[in-house]
Amino acid sequence: MTESLEKPRTQDHLDTITQALNSGMFVHVRRMLQQMRPGDVAWLLESSPSPSRKVLWQLIDPDEYGEILEELSEEVRDGIIRLMDPGKLAAALEDMESDDLAYVLRDLPEQLFNQVLTQMDEQDRQRAQQALSYPEDTAGSIMNTEFITLRADVSIEVVLRYLRLHTELPEGTDTLYVVDQNNRLLGDISLASLVVQDPATTVAEAMDTQVEAIPLTMTDTDVANLFERHDWLSAPVVDEDYQLLGRITIDDVVDIIREEGEHSMMGMAKMDDDEDTFAPVLTSARRRSIWLTVNLGSALLAASVSNMFEETLSQLATLAILMTIVPSMGGIAGNQTLALVIRGMAVGHIGDSNARWLLTKEALVGLFNGLLWAVMVAVVVSLWKGSWEIGLVLASAMFINLSVAGLAGAAIPLVMRKLNIDPALAGSMALTTVTDIVGLFSFLGLSTLILLH
Repeated sequence: MTESLEKPRTQDHLDTITQALNSGMFVHVRRMLQQMRPGDVAWLLESSPSPSRKVLWQLIDPDEYGEILEELSEEVRDGIIRLMDPGKLAAALEDMESDDLAYVLRDLPEQLFNQVLTQMDEQDRQRAQQALSYPEDTAGSIMNTEFITLRADVSIEVVLRYLRLHTELPEGTDTLYVVDQNNRLLGDISLASLVVQDPATTVAEAMDTQVEAIPLTMTDTDVANLFERHDWLSAPVVDEDYQLLGRITIDDVVDIIREEGEHSMMGMAKMDDDEDTFAPVLTSARRRSIWLTVNLGSALLAASVSNMFEETLSQLATLAILMTIVPSMGGIAGNQTLALVIRGMAVGHIGDSNARWLLTKEALVGLFNGLLWAVMVAVVVSLWKGSWEIGLVLASAMFINLSVAGLAGAAIPLVMRKLNIDPALAGSMALTTVTDIVGLFSFLGLSTLILLH
């Protein structure tokens, strides 16, 4: 194995290639790229600014284009595709598995999509159209159709002879599927089990008939949850008549889990999980400005609450010092609940059957925390400012906001899911607006009632 293959993805490796590019050592860079795995080349492209990325793509062996495109994030991949003519793109897609083929083709502009289909041979064109016929983010859209099927009445010896006729098995094959004459799934047999069976044994005797198949329309998130729960390496996909259509392998599920994690993390910052780290300045600024505009609106809404009590603030300067405590505590408490609920929804733990129980539980947690921290803040502020009235105001507002925050943190993502709004993307902003408004209104309103009357 070469040194380049053994070397992990490190910043040092990136620096070496960048320095070689800057020095014009293109032959050396080409040689290094040829020694790297497709996944490592994809990582290198994603880690490079746009000008270097264009040069690197020109130095990559065209035979590797397809495997590298599979590994790229959506936005980086789309940028690379814009550098390719339809003929080269069609050639790069030839050997892709059907699920990866659909992944690449799905987001192409219509004109380019039609040009690429025209350049494909008939078999690949049919594969592409079939893969794209399934809704995005379902089992059908991530399954691949390359697998081996058996009949139940043949012997293990016949199966082994049949397998030896293949130069290679479909990638990721760990299980062979047993079907009837109508292609309905009867069971499966693992390769590990196959090689230890008596050659005279029939497939019917050796197969596992308790195989759990995945419905074609199941969401990819539910598919990932099943793989995690059962420790599967692969699973068959069937239609409503239990006909075998394809299989899903663990490498596709790992991608789903990674994307879900990135989506949740980036969603909290109101950013697209596929956003290119090295995207052009204007592109990044335009995308982020959308949510900044929305956030500014919610901030102005909260500020308008403070403006309603301008007279109160002008008479009691102490309130201006203390007024940020209540919305801050409410925001933290609410976000704790929000993160917990979004995670529970993502892994399938929360549904209609237990949503009411969860709301009740989080409301009680909010009440308990509200009471606990209200007492603590009342004592601290009363001693600090020498006024039990201010302590009472702050404690009461703290109790109200923490109670509301607990309930809102659970309710907002559940309501958003009902409205088909992504809670990971919009939940945090909605919660912040609620806790800011409730916190400021309760604190300043109680201050007006208690301290100025």
